[in-house]
Amino acid sequence: MKETLLDKVWRAHRVRELANGQTQLLIGTHLIHEVTSPQAFGMLRDLGLKVLMPHRTFATVDHIVPTDEREEPFSDPLADEMVRALRRNCAESGVTFFDLPSGRQGIVHIVGPEQGITQPGTTIACGDSHTSTHGAFGAIAFGIGTSQVRDVLATQTMAIGKPKVRRIEVNGSLRPGVYAKDVILHIIRRLGVNGGLGYAYEYAGTTFDGFTQEERMTVCNMSIEGGARVGYVNPDETTFAYLEGRPYAPKAAEWDAAVARWRSFASDPGAKYDDLIVYRAEDIAPTVTWGINPGQAIFIDELVPRPEELPEKDRATAVEALAHMHLRAGAPIKGTKVDVAFLGSCTNGRLSDLQEVATHLKGRRVRSGVKAIVVPGSQGVAAIAESLGLAEVFRDAGFEWRGAGCSMCLGMNPDKLVGEQLCASSSNRNFKGRQGSPTGRTVLMSPLMVAAAAVTGEIADAREVFGLS
Repeated sequence: MKETLLDKVWRAHRVRELANGQTQLLIGTHLIHEVTSPQAFGMLRDLGLKVLMPHRTFATVDHIVPTDEREEPFSDPLADEMVRALRRNCAESGVTFFDLPSGRQGIVHIVGPEQGITQPGTTIACGDSHTSTHGAFGAIAFGIGTSQVRDVLATQTMAIGKPKVRRIEVNGSLRPGVYAKDVILHIIRRLGVNGGLGYAYEYAGTTFDGFTQEERMTVCNMSIEGGARVGYVNPDETTFAYLEGRPYAPKAAEWDAAVARWRSFASDPGAKYDDLIVYRAEDIAPTVTWGINPGQAIFIDELVPRPEELPEKDRATAVEALAHMHLRAGAPIKGTKVDVAFLGSCTNGRLSDLQEVATHLKGRRVRSGVKAIVVPGSQGVAAIAESLGLAEVFRDAGFEWRGAGCSMCLGMNPDKLVGEQLCASSSNRNFKGRQGSPTGRTVLMSPLMVAAAAVTGEIADAREVFGLS
């Protein structure tokens, strides 16, 4: 019988079928951070339970830690307490903790892959919705709630329903100035923010075959924005090359056996899918959001939609979005004034993102009046970027170079929008209040588009700004 990767991984990790139709699934790797784990550890103590398999859990701090003033105690007492609580919990339970002094701290979805913890053919859970990032390695990875974090800590299993599988193919070559971020924004725009409900997304096609591992991570990261519980790419030579030599990757004689095992999890040719969608890479242009969810997106040279021209089910949200964003229907979004430019997040805070921007940014300056910050996704990314001179390029251009963390992706740390500021952001969500101000406005885009906005002071076409053709 021909199987998809989801079928194979599910079968390999299934403990039993439950009476309610869900599966009790073994969780091969559990990732935790400072925000959703303290209550889970507290529940374990109340129940008199211990962490069952501490060697399968890895922790870091990212959501609430400041990215500028890193000295402890932090000025925010809640952040300070959460970090100290995670230290205590990890020490008491024997969980590996990539703490701030370790040199390996960072956003959980960047730390896992760069340490080689994320591996093909495994199940991965984390108390964060963007755990789908790890699916880029051929893993089945999903976000869970705090009570489920408790369940995994206590039993190394959880109850979950098996999703259907939609194969999304993108074929061909992307045009200059078009990136993986544009691909996933285009997919969400076309299928909708609820289009993936009940599905896992298998990303495939020649475009994905040619993507780097980090580009695949960018797309899988935002699967959740399209409503999918899981997004993955079948493991291949690109995957194996990325993992080889990383701290937690198999070594020596174990490596070849691991690669053979990982390869076996890839979807079989002829496997049955519940749905198939196909796009052409050359049809995708630089994409930006205009509204208050990631599905409200347009190409940079398109006009802001008129609500009456949209499907009836989308009109009320469009009216709400236009009012919040202070945009005019039927007008170009290009030229809209930008107050803040944010480069970072678990979507686009990786080394390749910083390298691509620095290549084009060198010799340019951030427009006066724009606050521009770049936040490496991990201390490892920051160290390499600094050694390559990238940090200097960003500083010379007028960007603030920060410490690793989630930063302005979400309003849980000091990096927040003020009032009605508009932010050109390489992050993953543009919900109202997402970046810390209830009236703040977020426009999602690729890292190079963020750089174009920073140097022009407005939403701009990076192809025109940086001469890409």
